[in-house]
Amino acid sequence: MGDPKRPKKKYAAPRNPWQSDQLAQELYLLGNYGLRNKRELWKAQTQLSKIRKQARKLLAAPAEIRALAEKKLLQSLRTAGLVGPESALDDILSLTVENFLERRLQTIVLKKGLAKSPYQGRQMITHGHVEVRGRVVTIPSYPTRAAEEGTVRIRDDSPLAKVTSPAAA
Repeated sequence: MGDPKRPKKKYAAPRNPWQSDQLAQELYLLGNYGLRNKRELWKAQTQLSKIRKQARKLLAAPAEIRALAEKKLLQSLRTAGLVGPESALDDILSLTVENFLERRLQTIVLKKGLAKSPYQGRQMITHGHVEVRGRVVTIPSYPTRAAEEGTVRIRDDSPLAKVTSPAAA
């Protein structure tokens, strides 16, 4: 069964970690998305790998099995904001790790202009200045759904909140 004190890894490290082109790509993604370490990148790559594997299995499945499972998989990816409303199973195979990294709360905070850099966004989140749907989220890797993206904002009682009242101006 396994030791409950040692949970199962959520990522798979690359087979050849010292290839120069792979190192350069990983370093670019780490800096561009403000990741703390390569483990965060490997988790996103593993999620992508599992979803693409499901899509490949569904493409090879019989039509009656495929129809129900395809609808379920596409709906979950639409909810997550990874594919569009009119996408098909082939579109899942064209997903990249950047699509997953774009859905992280840390990246959403940066894209909305709440932070000046991904590292500042990460710090704002871990210090509890950002809320999603009215709840404080302190996890920078929180996968923001498409419906939640509009509710990401700085808390009202945060010292980082900009004063927008006319009396202060």
